[in-house]
Amino acid sequence: MKYTNLGKRGPNVSTIGFGAWAIGGMNWGKTDDDISINALNTALDEGVKLIDTADVYGFGHSEELIARVLKNRGKKDVIIATKAGNDFYFASKEDDTGYGPIRQTYTKEYLIYAAEQSIKRLGVETLDILQLHSPNLDKLEQDEPWLALEQLKKDGKILHAGLSIQSFKETEQAHLLDLHHDILDSIQVRYNLLEREAEKVLFPKALEYGIGVIVRIPLLFGLLTGKFDEHSTFSEDDHRRMNLSPEKLKSYLQKLKAMQPLFDRYPDQSMTQVSLRFCITHPACQTAIPGAKTPQQVAENCSASDLGPIPSEYIPPLS
Repeated sequence: MKYTNLGKRGPNVSTIGFGAWAIGGMNWGKTDDDISINALNTALDEGVKLIDTADVYGFGHSEELIARVLKNRGKKDVIIATKAGNDFYFASKEDDTGYGPIRQTYTKEYLIYAAEQSIKRLGVETLDILQLHSPNLDKLEQDEPWLALEQLKKDGKILHAGLSIQSFKETEQAHLLDLHHDILDSIQVRYNLLEREAEKVLFPKALEYGIGVIVRIPLLFGLLTGKFDEHSTFSEDDHRRMNLSPEKLKSYLQKLKAMQPLFDRYPDQSMTQVSLRFCITHPACQTAIPGAKTPQQVAENCSASDLGPIPSEYIPPLS
């Protein structure tokens, strides 16, 4: 496993982290807590230093599982990045759009409250990284979320502040780095072989300001592992039923054909490994956080770190 600093002010992290949405037990089909615990332990055994979660993943359950592992092993130099703003505490049934009752709440009072709840669930004194959880732009144009992050830092409840950029808004929200680079230590971005909008405006700004970049959805919900085809389907309780609908699958698989020369260049590496290597090749990107539900998935993900970046001339352009 290789390590690097997350931007100029961020902590030292592994270049492959652990994305803990799936182990929350919601939105990814059936999960087993014992297997999830084994997956987390495998990640730490493999040298993972960054675990990314959110309070809303399993409505607290993902953080609770992480806390169980940390209690047994000790936190040591493990960095926990969590998120707040997708409010499940005070939402109603009317707020349910398929992920359970959630509403976007980005008031200063709420974000401080949510951070305090995560501190309790994780069993820590301070959150390593707290990220605003992919809010709409109108929320981020208000002062309150930024004042909340500033206050939380001042009070010692968080060490670093981050923003999870809303999916498909990578350019639209890039100007926020101009406005808030003094408070932002890191951003989290949707980025993978088939989705590269972040390269245009967002990544250059991150480099300019020394803001760290965490890459999410690096395997495009599993599509870039090579295990799906146009006939793949997902259960009712799996968000991929929507995010990898038959129409979207067809479109993504068509784009994936253009990437085949890259995969052919590395016949001894899996699609997973090559796809993750791509995500940590861009100079703005320090770490990728593939999700995993089993120890076997974790081990394959982690092996990509030592394989290093891919020469830029080998990466096919998007059509």
